[in-house]
Amino acid sequence: MDPTRAFVKDVKRVIIKVGTAVVTRTEGRLALGRLGALCEQVKELNSQGFEVILVTSGAVGVGRQRLRYRRLLNSSFADLQKPQLELDGKACAAVGQSGLMALYDCLFSLLDVPSSQFLVTDSDFKHPDFRMQLIQTVNSLLALRVIPVFNENDAISSRKAPYEDSSGIFWDNDSLAALLALELKADLLVLLSDVEALYSAPPGEPHSKIIHTYIKDRHQGEITFGDKSRLGRGGMTAKVKSAVYAASAGTPVVIISGFATDSIIKVLQGERIGTLFHQDAHLWALPKEVRAREMAVSSRECSRRLQSISSEDRRKILLDIADALEANEKLIRIENEADVASAHLAGYEKSLISRLTLKPGKISSLAKSIRILADIEDPIGYVLKRTELADGLVLEKTSCPLGVLLIVFESRPDALVQIASLAVRSGNGLLLKGGKEAMRSNAILHKVITGAIPDTVGEKLIGLVTSRDEIPDLLKLDDVIDLVIPRGSNKLVTQIKESTKIPVLGHADGICHVYIDKSADMDMAKRIVLDAKIDYPAACNAMETILIHKDLLKTKGLNDLIVQLRGQGVTLYGGPRASIELDIPQAHSFHHEYNSMACTIEIVDDVHAAIDHIHRHGSAHTDCIVAKDLDVAGIFLRQVDSAAAFHNASTRFCDGARFGLGAEVGISTGRIHARGPVGVEGLLTTRWILRGSGQVVDGDKGVIYTHKNLPL
Repeated sequence: MDPTRAFVKDVKRVIIKVGTAVVTRTEGRLALGRLGALCEQVKELNSQGFEVILVTSGAVGVGRQRLRYRRLLNSSFADLQKPQLELDGKACAAVGQSGLMALYDCLFSLLDVPSSQFLVTDSDFKHPDFRMQLIQTVNSLLALRVIPVFNENDAISSRKAPYEDSSGIFWDNDSLAALLALELKADLLVLLSDVEALYSAPPGEPHSKIIHTYIKDRHQGEITFGDKSRLGRGGMTAKVKSAVYAASAGTPVVIISGFATDSIIKVLQGERIGTLFHQDAHLWALPKEVRAREMAVSSRECSRRLQSISSEDRRKILLDIADALEANEKLIRIENEADVASAHLAGYEKSLISRLTLKPGKISSLAKSIRILADIEDPIGYVLKRTELADGLVLEKTSCPLGVLLIVFESRPDALVQIASLAVRSGNGLLLKGGKEAMRSNAILHKVITGAIPDTVGEKLIGLVTSRDEIPDLLKLDDVIDLVIPRGSNKLVTQIKESTKIPVLGHADGICHVYIDKSADMDMAKRIVLDAKIDYPAACNAMETILIHKDLLKTKGLNDLIVQLRGQGVTLYGGPRASIELDIPQAHSFHHEYNSMACTIEIVDDVHAAIDHIHRHGSAHTDCIVAKDLDVAGIFLRQVDSAAAFHNASTRFCDGARFGLGAEVGISTGRIHARGPVGVEGLLTTRWILRGSGQVVDGDKGVIYTHKNLPL
């Protein structure tokens, strides 16, 4: 449960206010699906012992729709040619109220929940006797598990301008809900809206962001409100005004989406959705979303300073980082060994502990990779294309950094070093979130690396996120963070893709295949298969499935391969054919990444069957063919739709350092924007630079376009 939502554990009585935009569709008709989902949530809360009171809008909208239809039926063609007068709001309310309440009664009856109706006006609340009787009646109904449904009686309201007049005790259903929250001593007021929360500006604007916790002193002057509700009276402005009123008097308020089917349930489970208004919000610590934004903004500012310095200065930063890692190797090893010891005590899997461990020589290897990266040609500002558009008008397409990267990775502290060095070389800002099992290793590596970054750039270029709770806030910062790269389990990658609007680059699985053709040199095949499986079983480029041509069954070469795999401690599982032919246990699924000393074997008829198997069960990562027949190998390399396709080489070669990229931030199996091992080039985009001498378009009258390619 989010700490700012801890109060929900004491909530007993809830008032839910439903806005017109939730009750009705765009054209004015009732939104039956949304109302049904609302009633189901109310039923669930009612059955859990919550006391639920409903305040609903929508009667005027429903009545207007009905009266327009009736007027259309009763109009002649000539009548329809005349200007149509706006329908009287009070008449619309009178007609719509009965239909709206009939629907609520029907829906609640289907759910075996009794409901009741209260039509009230502002003037009613001027009488103390009315208020006392209202409280007694509502308490009696709630004791009987009946749902009271309130609405302002617009049909007989004495308000002169029902859609504009904001005088009196209450002035719309939002303020009515706030008033009832205080009168009936509600523990929580939920205001349902057509957006997921309160934003700092209209949600469609580029820099608008969600406000999770409203603090009056901070947010009152920052928020820009858009138009009022398309059908109701006040939209978000009215909701905020009512929420502030109720919260300041002691009733917590949450504004959430009424379009979601389970948003009310989630609020009462303590989930951090919507916008919270609370009497004590100003006393709480700085909200995490503010800290997350500050980290991202600081990283962007530092990245711009990094881009502004010379290529040689950027190179020197990388060399200083490499030197600092080697100078602090002993301290890094001590912290890493502490993480490994804790992982053993916690009972983590061997594959995870293997990825966590910085083996002897690893720091030196990482430093060497960074020095190689420092010596590659500067990727920033590289001219990719020069075109003469017209005489004296030259256009250049140049490389530039993406901006700010968010990398979420599990287990591997060496990934932090690779990613940080690539970010510096490519001029990008960087936010890193490692797994808790590598917390001490990541902390010391981050400290060593940022300590080598000069003050002219700033150590905040690379931020280390230490709390898992901050990730949801970072994933919402699509106006500050430009790319998310998750490195970890299928579950991690899937969760991130579903939780953000920011582009995500990465792969969910590393299910790599080796297909051994009938033309293969079996000694070569044995070397490749053994290396692809046992060199580093936990790596994403390790082989998980061997596909065997059917003609190799019962041959000495295949028997020797199986014996050698078993001799190295590899557990073998079979597909439907292989499990019978080779007498091995059947695999529960072909789409499985072992990350350990185990693999699947299956028999296929030919290269086309192998390709079909890879497309159906693979992950488009790295797949290999072992074959002497070059025509068969050509078919495989052309048709296998994977990020990397190899001929007579181990899948373990699919690696940024081995490809000569210096390092990699990960391996992408997507098609946009990079594919395969992602090095410096994958962290760059392009921009256009146009140099002229006073040219103007002026309808293209005086411009003679040449579009001539120029030498770089």
